[in-house]
Amino acid sequence: MAEPSAFINAIAGTVPPHDVHRLFIDWAESQIEDPRLRKLFMRMADRSGIEHRWSVLPPAPGGLPHDRPGGFYHGDSPATSMRMECYAEAAPELALEAIGKLAGQVDLDGVTHLVVASCTGFVAPGIDQIIARRLGLEGVERTLVGFMGCYAAVSALRVAHHIVRSEPKARVLAVTVELCSLHLQHTQQLEQLLAMLQFSDGAAAALVTSEPGGFEMSHLFSAQLEESAELIQWKIVDTGFEMTLSGEVPNRINAALQDEDLRATLYNGWAPDEVDSWAVHAGGRSILDAVEKGLELPQGSLFASRDILARFGNMSSSTLMFVLAELLGRSDVRKGVALAFGPGLAAEGFHFSRAGAGPLPAVA
Repeated sequence: MAEPSAFINAIAGTVPPHDVHRLFIDWAESQIEDPRLRKLFMRMADRSGIEHRWSVLPPAPGGLPHDRPGGFYHGDSPATSMRMECYAEAAPELALEAIGKLAGQVDLDGVTHLVVASCTGFVAPGIDQIIARRLGLEGVERTLVGFMGCYAAVSALRVAHHIVRSEPKARVLAVTVELCSLHLQHTQQLEQLLAMLQFSDGAAAALVTSEPGGFEMSHLFSAQLEESAELIQWKIVDTGFEMTLSGEVPNRINAALQDEDLRATLYNGWAPDEVDSWAVHAGGRSILDAVEKGLELPQGSLFASRDILARFGNMSSSTLMFVLAELLGRSDVRKGVALAFGPGLAAEGFHFSRAGAGPLPAVA
């Protein structure tokens, strides 16, 4: 008897209405006193590959940045408690909006499990409970994946995968929601400003079942990159969550992906020419460049990741879900690898293949 499979039947994503990318660049430029560093920041901003980033925080009156009169960050930087109050209100609303969009694609009746991933806030009762109550799902089994960072989408989908494989009748609603814009820090540190330049708000929802349709998940993997634990840090301080994203991350990823053992983990029995698509977490242009170079992928292989980065920025755990949603909507995508990096420095991922897809055409 064949073992049950887990399928991502559908995915939907949403972002808040406020585009803050240009506002942030203007604000950050004003923070840097050193002309040389200011020029470097602006050059990096121009090369970021990002055109839009979204926030639950409305601009201050007159369309000014958030630290102007009437803005969230005006005056003293808000305390963590104030940021968490905003998270407790806005995160469930954004998640429910994504779930509503998912319901427009696929029937959500009979959901048995709810898995929620988020690393940008804490509240108890948790947002998983808030979401379940708002949806009338109080009796479902809930799992909250917290503070894992950008690869948490893989963790959430992995939980859903294991539930469906052990309970074939399960219908798992997997949700990611991140409000990165709540954690802006007043700083002149170039590395921190460049890290904040990447991040955005967004939520996504997926239905995972044993019913063939969408992408079948397989070959889940997790790998730690050696001597890299300090390169990505996400610390809780008195003024929110402080992100440290070392400029060494892309080089470390590039080098790690040239290791044959790690490549074997990623491909897990598939030949490189079997993989027609890559869903790579869009952590930044340099991250995507490093993956493309490290794996020696043809130019354009990460088109979906680059498109999501340009339109939405890095939404932490929600980003990979957006990339997968874009690939799921393309009929020419048949076999792919999902890959995300985050604190550790760790790589998490899985294989996905189009349900019902026949054999791949021969390579000329």
